[in-house]
Amino acid sequence: MNPMEILHRTPKTNCGECGHPTCLAFAAAVTRAGADINLCPYIDLQGMAVTPLSSKKDLDHLDEQVSGEQDWALVKYLQEKVSKIDFGSIASSVGASWNEHDHDVLSLRYLGQEVKLGKYEILLSNDKAVDPRDQILLYNYVHSCGGRKPDGTWIGLESLPNSISKIRTLATYCEKKIAKLLSGKPAQLLTDLGVQIDGYEGPPELGSTADASLIVPVLPMLPQYLLFWEEDTELGIEAKAKVLFDHNVLDFLDLESLVFSAERFAERLVQLEKNEPQ
Repeated sequence: MNPMEILHRTPKTNCGECGHPTCLAFAAAVTRAGADINLCPYIDLQGMAVTPLSSKKDLDHLDEQVSGEQDWALVKYLQEKVSKIDFGSIASSVGASWNEHDHDVLSLRYLGQEVKLGKYEILLSNDKAVDPRDQILLYNYVHSCGGRKPDGTWIGLESLPNSISKIRTLATYCEKKIAKLLSGKPAQLLTDLGVQIDGYEGPPELGSTADASLIVPVLPMLPQYLLFWEEDTELGIEAKAKVLFDHNVLDFLDLESLVFSAERFAERLVQLEKNEPQ
C-alpha cells in the first residue's frame, strides 16, 4: 500500500484526530505499522487502489519525511509548553542569563556557542537554529526548569535507569567517533579543541588512567566528562573514548535528548578539528 496515495486522500490539515501529529505520519503508520486507516475520520477511500512502494529508496525517503515532520511537530509542542514559563524565575536554575527588558529570551551557552532562546525562535551564534533536534534539545533543557546542580559525581550512561537501549547509540555516534578522531593525534589536540567549547580539565584522580580527558559544559548545567585511551598496537587494544555524566543529569534532560547532546558533542569536536591548522 502506497503511503503517498493515502496521504493524498487525507485532508492534509494535520488535525491530529487520528492520534498522529501529521497526516504524513498517519499514512506511514497505516502502511508500515498496520494502523487502522479508518482512524482518520476524513479519509476518502472511494475508488482507492493500493500499490506498493517501488524500492527501499522510497521507503527511506518516506521515513526521513515522517521523522522530520514528527521532529517539527515536537518542536511546536515544546514551544507551546515553554511559552507558559516565566523565564526570569528559572534563568539561574538552568544557568542562563535573563534581561527584564527582553523577558521572553534566555541567553546561554551550548557547546561554546551563544544561544538566544526565545519562546518561538532560537538563535544559535546569531543564526536561526535550523536542525529541529537542536531545538528539541534546547527547549527540553529549558522546560526542565532546572534541578539539582551538578556536584562532580560522575557516572556512565549504563548507570542511569532505562538506558540499555541507548548505550549502543551513545557508543556508535559519540564515543567511537571521538576515539577515531583522537587516535594517533597528540594529547594536546583535545585540550586545544576543548578550549573552543568551554572545556576544562577534570579531576586527575578520575582520569588518571586515561591518555587525555576533558570536561565540557554542553549546556550550563549539563557537563560531560570525556576520557580517552590511545590504542595499544602491541596488545591489540583499540583506541577508546568514554563519556560520563553527572548523576543528577536526568533533572535537566530525558535520555533521548541526553544521548543526542553527546552526539552533538562529538560532531562539534570533529567540526573543530577540521578547522584546526595542520
